[in-house]
This record gives sequence, structure tokens and C-alpha cells, in this order.
Amino acid sequence: MESNGAAARIHADVLVVGAGLSGLVAAAEAYNAGRKVVVLDQEPEASLGGQAHWSFGGLFMVDSPEQRHLGVKDSVELAWGDWLGSAGFDRPADEWPRRWAEAYVNFAAGEKRAWLHALGVRFFPLVQWAERGGYDAQGHGNSVPRFHVVWGTGPGILEPFLSKVKEGVAAGRVQLLFRHRATSLTFDGGTVTGVAGQVLEPSHVPRGAASSREPVGEFTALADAVVVTTGGIGGNHHMVRRQWPGGNSPGFMLTGVPASVDGEFQQVVAGSGGSLVNTDRMWHYPEGIHNPDPVWPNHGIRILSGPSPLWLDATGHRLPGPLFPGFDSLGTLRHLGATGHDHSWFVLNKTIISKEFALSGSEQNPDLTGKDVKLLARRALPGATGPVQKFIDAGIDFVQAGTPQELAEKMNTLVGSELIDPQGLHDTIAARDMQVASGLGKDAQVNAIREARRFATDKLMRVVPPHAMMAPEHGPLIAVRLSTLTRKSLGGLLTNLNSQVLDGGGSPIPGLYAAGEAAGFGGGGMHGYRSLEGTFLGGCLFSGRSAGRHAAGGPSA
Repeated sequence: MESNGAAARIHADVLVVGAGLSGLVAAAEAYNAGRKVVVLDQEPEASLGGQAHWSFGGLFMVDSPEQRHLGVKDSVELAWGDWLGSAGFDRPADEWPRRWAEAYVNFAAGEKRAWLHALGVRFFPLVQWAERGGYDAQGHGNSVPRFHVVWGTGPGILEPFLSKVKEGVAAGRVQLLFRHRATSLTFDGGTVTGVAGQVLEPSHVPRGAASSREPVGEFTALADAVVVTTGGIGGNHHMVRRQWPGGNSPGFMLTGVPASVDGEFQQVVAGSGGSLVNTDRMWHYPEGIHNPDPVWPNHGIRILSGPSPLWLDATGHRLPGPLFPGFDSLGTLRHLGATGHDHSWFVLNKTIISKEFALSGSEQNPDLTGKDVKLLARRALPGATGPVQKFIDAGIDFVQAGTPQELAEKMNTLVGSELIDPQGLHDTIAARDMQVASGLGKDAQVNAIREARRFATDKLMRVVPPHAMMAPEHGPLIAVRLSTLTRKSLGGLLTNLNSQVLDGGGSPIPGLYAAGEAAGFGGGGMHGYRSLEGTFLGGCLFSGRSAGRHAAGGPSA
């Protein structure tokens, strides 16, 4: 697919601004409806597909064949209860987000899997259990496992929509214009008629790497409908800090998305009358580590851990329940933010890291991404996976030792401060080990580990049996320094269920639509305060499909 050079004036039936997953879905749907489509993106062609390419490919689904095969009893009623308990909708601006959330949960329990299956998408059969919660029945978290990993991860979910768009390019009805940076909306009266912007100089940087913003020309693109799919703000730390709830953002953060995820076109739409809501709701992760082979600036990777590592704050104190690995991302982030330090720790051993550590992202899971069954089978062998072992060996956040006291010394050396008391670390681990040895015990995390192993996927590939962490045969001990990793903005442009952008009075702006993270994955924030995970790619699919179909009907659709 070749990008066009500088163009003074571009015409289309549907104009899509942003070539990530939601933009490609919208373009494919508009093309399927017989429309002429132009897709603009400020990045070079190498970055086609946006953030979705880098994702682990997890999708939230309800009462799927994969769940039923594993004995999981799920229902739309249970899922909707979990969603409400996690979202915590409590604002007047949550009317449309709540409607989008309900529609999405019904989609995830109904048409979603069949629609994707018909497009050729397949799923890894072992469903994962993300965001387990651990509060009461009406609180945050997934009551049952719902995280379905796409066979092929992020690239696998992009594949059918890329293929459809390529078909449209070959048919002369879809045009992809890279290095076209939209900077304003154009209007005729109150109707959006297109966008104007800059043509940027050619760039040959690899996928995800920062590209220049040097303009070499200008353009105007006109269309019957404009769909904004420009993503969120995770690559723009200035904007993340400005929107941080309470204003108390961490002093240091890693970046979990490319620098192009800057949120700037959201602001353009807001400045042109679109309603931008819930901007203080964001979804960042507390389990970030430095990527030893970075692609974009300050590149971090999220650890996807099983429940066994001890999670300690910067001073060596265990986090309170249920703030265990994989249980409550936002609750953990809030707790750590109140400690006055920018880092925390996982403390574990070789046995735990070999089975319970995975890394988020397509590039960190070559077996699933490459659909390589032989390589996947190696996960059942002793030892950490290749990508995890690379981080253990080369990552700057990992230290190992034979005793807790030696480990504490190395932890303190790594951060340059005597924050961890060596004897205190020993006593914390020893107390936990005595709870394991009791066979029963009062330690909520140890009991959560035992409970997790009742689920087949966890017992097979995610959770080791409880054991004495200091036992030599399970050593060495390992500590991993964790930092906040920026990722998703949960708020966004306010949209109705037709994906039309609404103005401050709640009326649709004719000709203007939004989808994906730019729209808070639907309605300006269908997640509310918290995600149940697997709902970001799914939100892009659902809102992108809606935007493409309704934009194809024209300004009054």
C-alpha cells in the first residue's frame, strides 16, 4: 500500500483520521457499504495498525465456547454486574458511557465472537483471568475468567481489517495517506465537511519509533463524514500529568505506547465544539519495567504476573489485600501514589518467575504472535520463556540473591537509597512461608493462590503451588523494580450510540463521528473508572464498526 505525496485537496465520502485498529475497522465498514474512503495518519506506513500491533491481543468475551470448555459458568447478567461494580459510574456525563457499556457487554456476550470468527480470527483455548478484584460480589473485578487471547495476538486481530482495506485500495475505493497530520476541522455552517492539516516530510523510521513533525506542505480533505480515530494520550506525559486525578502524578513514569499517541486531535475537536469528558479517568499500570531493547522513547513493558509474587512498596512493606498481582490495577496505583515513592517491588523466586511471569505485547510473545505451536509448547518446559529470560538477564530492574538480606542490599543499591531493611525483608518472607507451611493459614494472598489453582488454565500454566519462597530448591530469590507505565485514557469525545460526536448541549455535530480511544472506546468513557481488561481492543472493534457503518450513511445518519 503506497502513500500519496502532498495533495492540496482530497475528496472522499468518508474520511477517517487515524490508521489504528478502530480507524481500520471504520474504513473497512464504510468500504463494505460502498463508500469511497480516505484514511489519514501522521505516521509513516510502517506504523499502520497503531497501538493494536503491539498488543497482547486480549479480548473480553462472555459465555464463550472457550469458557464453557474450561467449565467456566458465565452470563451477561454476571458480566454486567461486574462491569457496573468496576466502572462506578457516578457523573451526569456518564449517561452515554453507561449506554455504551451495556451495549458492549451484550455484544461481548452475543455477536462479537461469531463476527470475528467469520473474519478468520481464532483464539487460544486457555482463557486467562485478569483483574480478579477480590472485594465483595458487587465490587471491582471479573468474577470469572474472560480474557481471550487472539491466536496471532495484536497482528492477528488487525489482519482481517488490513486485508479488507487492502482490497479497497486495489479496487480504487480506499486511499491511505500517511504523513498527513490533521490539525483542524473544516465546517460549512454547523456541519463538519472535512479536515485541514500539514503534509509531513517523508520518514523511514521503523514501526513505533518517533517520527519527525517537519511540514513540507498543506492539505485539505473534504468528505460527507469525518471519523476521528486518533487514539489517546499515553505517549504525551505532559497531558497525562495535566489530567492526572488530583494532580499528584508519579515523578517518573515509563511509556507503554508510541510517542505518536499524543491526544492532540482530541483537543482540536474539543476546541471546535465537541464535548470531551472524563479526561481524569485513565488506565495506567503499576507493573512497568524498562525495555532493554526500546522502540520508542522511555519504552516500558508491563509484567503480566500470576498471583504469587509478594508486592512490596518502596520501603519493603507488603501491599494490603486484595492488592495482589493481577487483582486491581487502579487500586494498586492509587495506593502506591500515596506512598511518596515512584517505584514498588515484586519479590519472588526462580520457580515463580518460570511459570507466572509473562510480558504484555505481541513482540514479547513470539509463539502466540507467530502462531508457532512448537514454540508455544516450550512454555510447559522448566524455566522462564525466552523473552522473560532476556529481561532477567539484560533488564535493569531485576536483581537476584541467595538470601533476603543479600536481596535487600541489591534492591537498595539499584535505587540508590537504603529504603529496604534487610532483616525486615527476611521477616516478611519468613512469615509468609510459615502461612504456606500451615496448610491453612490467614494470609489472604496465599489463600488466593490456592483458590486460583482451582481454575484449569491457572493450574496448568499460570500459578505455581504454594511453597516456601526461601527454600533453596526454589531459588534464587528475585526482586523486580516496578514503575508506573502509561497506557490508556478512559475518557474521550462524547458520542451517542451512532458514534456521532456530541456538542456541549448534547446534540450531534453533523458529519462528525469518533471511535476507539479518542471516544473513550465509546460514549466518552464506557469503562467508567476501571477496566475489566480485554476491553480496549474490543472497544475499538465495537465503536469502530459503529462509526464506520453510521458514517457511511452520511451526515444525518
